[in-house]
Amino acid sequence: MKKIKLSITGCKGRMGQQLISSIKKDKSFKLVSLTENKKINKKISGLKPELNSVTAFKKANIIIDFTVPRSTIEILKIAYKLNKKVVIGTTGFSAKEENLIKKFSKKIAILKAGNMSLGVNLLIYLTEIASKSLGKNFLSKIFEVHHKHKKDYPSGTALMLGKGIADGKNKNLYNLIGKRFLNKKSFPYGKKINFNSIRKGEIIGEHEVKFSSGKEIITLNHEAFDRALYSDGALTASKWLMKKKPGLYSMRDLLNFS
Repeated sequence: MKKIKLSITGCKGRMGQQLISSIKKDKSFKLVSLTENKKINKKISGLKPELNSVTAFKKANIIIDFTVPRSTIEILKIAYKLNKKVVIGTTGFSAKEENLIKKFSKKIAILKAGNMSLGVNLLIYLTEIASKSLGKNFLSKIFEVHHKHKKDYPSGTALMLGKGIADGKNKNLYNLIGKRFLNKKSFPYGKKINFNSIRKGEIIGEHEVKFSSGKEIITLNHEAFDRALYSDGALTASKWLMKKKPGLYSMRDLLNFS
């Protein structure tokens, strides 16, 4: 079986390091290049990290990107030129950046997910079902916890859960986003979806969705204990994306949720 050639961006980051570790254990892949946003002289897994460039990505079948929005857009511009497939795990995109990603996907295959975990994507699906079933009499809010190094809030996964609520109501997420709290011990429900983000310690990820009618509360939640579940998901996404035509895909497409 021919190995899938991978390029990993943000190779010094937490997910970059985890991906390198996971790739070593999977014989389906060959790591052909690593990139960072600054020069690094020391080799990692036998490869010298490069800056994002045509040269860095030309040997890859797929680029896996867990960086920051500005870097992701830069990487997509290069991938677009080279006709390379891209798996995006970066979060925190603006509406303008989201539109740019859609534009790039007309020529190249892109799988974009705020979270690569099977369990989280099932949670998003269940959130949409709950939102649709419960209707207007229930208010909702989303709580998430991540390690102290994570800069964006709410997390990409929290926004995906918010989109699940919005989709269940046939609404646009951006019209339903309410208040965004940071490090609050408690936070209220509102007419829109309120978010509370906690940043502390080295917590990998916790997400909770609550629906309340004032008479009862329904809670859906997920906890991650091992960062490998994200890298394993990204590698599964890479295998799946190899067979796909240009377009913008999600983990929901991969998992074939209806």
